[in-house]
Amino acid sequence: MSRTILVTGGGTGIGRAVAHHFADDGDHVIVTGRRPGPLDETAAGRRTVRPLVCDHTDPDALTALLTALPERIDVLVNNAGGNTDLGTDGATGLAAYARHFRANLDANLLSAVLTTKAVDDRLAAGGAVIHLGSIAADQGSGGAYGAAKAGLASWNIGLSRTLGPRDITANVVSPGYVAGTDFFHDRLTDERRDHLVAASATGRPGSPDDIAGTVAFLASPAARHLTGQVLNVNGGTRGTR
Repeated sequence: MSRTILVTGGGTGIGRAVAHHFADDGDHVIVTGRRPGPLDETAAGRRTVRPLVCDHTDPDALTALLTALPERIDVLVNNAGGNTDLGTDGATGLAAYARHFRANLDANLLSAVLTTKAVDDRLAAGGAVIHLGSIAADQGSGGAYGAAKAGLASWNIGLSRTLGPRDITANVVSPGYVAGTDFFHDRLTDERRDHLVAASATGRPGSPDDIAGTVAFLASPAARHLTGQVLNVNGGTRGTR
């Protein structure tokens, strides 16, 4: 049976890989983001992928989006975000610091919170909510970005308890270094890349398809008793027991 999947930030990188994975499995996928061009590229050649423009940090934009969404959503993938510090204006001072910190919270935490709240009454029993976190949340790195992703993981625990009685799971997928995305805005040096790869146990970077496969598992019947968790997909860069 075909499902309806909503993937935020679906225009590039991990979001695009997630959208393609579900679409290739026969699901109907809605991809959203702020830029229509990349969204159209994600949908190109796949008739079951529908692009819709939306800024998920904006409550008014989300309210408008609801008019274009179906009444039933089986899987919500909160992928929109990124380290907004990489695109700052270079301003300094306390006011600028506060503005830059809030930008990360908006992009990586509030976007997921608002989107989940907006579509709450459309989430179907037997479905899943999956957020994209980051290894930065556990390594204490990334400044405001890491703090926002840590907040996302903490908020998800309460969300899982709210959605659980409705037979809806809620989990976080936490990638390490993933190549093939625009996360670093083309600022990643060869030296830094080599360091990130060397830190992994697998000796390679992650790929968007690695993350998409984990997201798909969490949305599958095999993961129905898995909720309130953070799944690390980092090639062993940060181990757990």
